Amino acid sequence: MDRTGFMQRAAGVQLLLSDVDGTLTDGFLYYVGDDVGLRFSVRDGLGLVLARQSGLVTGVVSMRGTPSVRHRADDLRLDEVHLAVEDKAAVLREILARRGIPREAACYVGDDLNDLPAFAEVGLPVAVADAAEEVRRAAYFVTGRPGGQGAVREVVDLLLAARAGREPS
Repeated sequence: MDRTGFMQRAAGVQLLLSDVDGTLTDGFLYYVGDDVGLRFSVRDGLGLVLARQSGLVTGVVSMRGTPSVRHRADDLRLDEVHLAVEDKAAVLREILARRGIPREAACYVGDDLNDLPAFAEVGLPVAVADAAEEVRRAAYFVTGRPGGQGAVREVVDLLLAARAGREPS
């Protein structure tokens, strides 16, 4: 990956979407009664808040539809929350069309094979460090941090630096 090319693409991003399991979480499921408990990174959460405050449209697209995911999305006041999704590519196309955002201005962060169709719909597909090999190969950028441990914050920091025309710190 060429750093200059990445920063040029990142500068034009208007929409940042992420998978949940293995991307915003560590990928482990904790069964708590009838719900599934998930561990979210506070760093990732603040990153998404900062992204939204900077004018980026933020959201999640997840195959999981548990109350814990809904609760986290509500806490972060995400713009787009799509849960229990079977066809991530269709959801991405719908969001882009509804919001009038070109695919080149969209970034999607994922970790596993079910994220590959979403990667094909955006201009900046990003894999977390511990993503499946096929996903890392399909990504334009691979984070240095694993899912659920600040990977999404890393992406946000890069996007915000690119938008400001500066090198990330």
